[in-house]
Amino acid sequence: MSLAPAGTVDVHRHLSPAAAARLLGRWHAGGPAYTALADALRAAVLAGTLAPHTRLPSERDLAVALGVSRTTTAAAYGRLRELGFARSRTGSGTVVVLPRPSARRPADRAAGGDAPPGPAPRPAPLDHAALSEATTAAASGLHAAYSRALERLPEYLSGGGYEPYGLGVLREALADHHTRRGTPTTPDEVLVTTGAQHAITTLADTLLGAGDRAVVQSPTYYHAMESLRRAGARLVPVPVGRGDRGARGGHDHDAPGFDVDLFDSTLRQVAPRLVYLVPDFHNPTAYTLTPEERAGVRDAAARHRVTVVGDETLTDLDLDGDPDATGPVVEPLAGDGTSPYVVTVGSASKSFWGGLRVGWVRAHPDLVARLARTRQSADIATAVLEQLTVVELLDDAPAVLAERRRTLRAQRDLLCGLLARALPQWRGDVPEGGLSLWVDLGAPVAQALAAAAAAEGVLVNAGPTFTPDGSAADRLRLTFSRPPEQLEHAVARLAAAWARVAG
Repeated sequence: MSLAPAGTVDVHRHLSPAAAARLLGRWHAGGPAYTALADALRAAVLAGTLAPHTRLPSERDLAVALGVSRTTTAAAYGRLRELGFARSRTGSGTVVVLPRPSARRPADRAAGGDAPPGPAPRPAPLDHAALSEATTAAASGLHAAYSRALERLPEYLSGGGYEPYGLGVLREALADHHTRRGTPTTPDEVLVTTGAQHAITTLADTLLGAGDRAVVQSPTYYHAMESLRRAGARLVPVPVGRGDRGARGGHDHDAPGFDVDLFDSTLRQVAPRLVYLVPDFHNPTAYTLTPEERAGVRDAAARHRVTVVGDETLTDLDLDGDPDATGPVVEPLAGDGTSPYVVTVGSASKSFWGGLRVGWVRAHPDLVARLARTRQSADIATAVLEQLTVVELLDDAPAVLAERRRTLRAQRDLLCGLLARALPQWRGDVPEGGLSLWVDLGAPVAQALAAAAAAEGVLVNAGPTFTPDGSAADRLRLTFSRPPEQLEHAVARLAAAWARVAG
């Protein structure tokens, strides 16, 4: 129950001026400075990097941190309030919020004589997150799978419904799934979680403490870095690696792959407690480790006795291979499964539907038991009906995944074609799999572009969001998980935003 007076919001955290400057990066996207600053803050809220109910720095302090006038910050805060993204109260400062659905965007204020006005109001596209969210519509077989799961549900209603390790039938199905891939697995090596993010967070909470080091690829999945940091870890980056044909065993020799020697020396020098890798169709670059690189990772993990977490949530989304293939074309990071130091995280979300919040960890039984104890402080157990639904989907996976791969391949090709026509100066490889493009803008303006794009009504993810040190300011992640008409609308808005920034 909140005791805050009516019309106010509870403040959960404060954003320091220095943290605001790091978060915003090179935010000025052209046009009036106050408009660009407001757009940058709004983009951060929409992208989730600036949490609602966060108190912003004072107008004076933010002006000093950004090197602008207090008039600029005051006008930017005023614009955020008009747009419904901030509220202010005497004595409480300015707090960012998510706007209510009824909020309407006002016309942009007239700019001073030294700068052109901001863009005119536009109707929101069908999905303002069309290029930022790596989530897809549900697979066509999902409803039928839920129906079959409902038929099985009565078998479980006489029990209490709490299974901290997961339903036995799902753990058996997942063990079979890993075994078919080439990693012999037993049910006691599987823990079912409420999504892959829950799995990563549970691993971080179990294995990390304040001040421990964790090695991550740079760039990498933003929310994984969040989980590691909240567990107290200090992040140490290693390069992802590059090359066009990693999943099928070959590379563009002009582009280096994953540097196993550098990885090994990093483990030796920093003695991390945990390593987080995305081995297949990496988010956001789409790079896939070669078999030799996977073997090198396993050897280094054993030599330095460090737990390596392989996030395989995108493994099923191989877009250039045979769509009817019964399994991924790459070997599992865990290899034959004998190493206690290599842990696998999986999920039903990318393969079947984001709303199906079921994930899992494959690990040594001793670690599985520790994870089960940790997770009970968060959610006790995963929903029974959803677990039964995943059992049904795993039985029908070849047909469901074939359809999903064909759809995503077409959407990937469409987005690449749209970008080539509308923004030919950008560069990026066509990804073999996954859900995103990693685009080189040719200039360190990704954060300014993200702010301008938000003002145009489309969200994109700036490169620094995916790095532990704020680098990759010349990169942008664009997802192709939305239907064609939304991709077309989004690219048109993105091109308009680029015209503002490039101009």
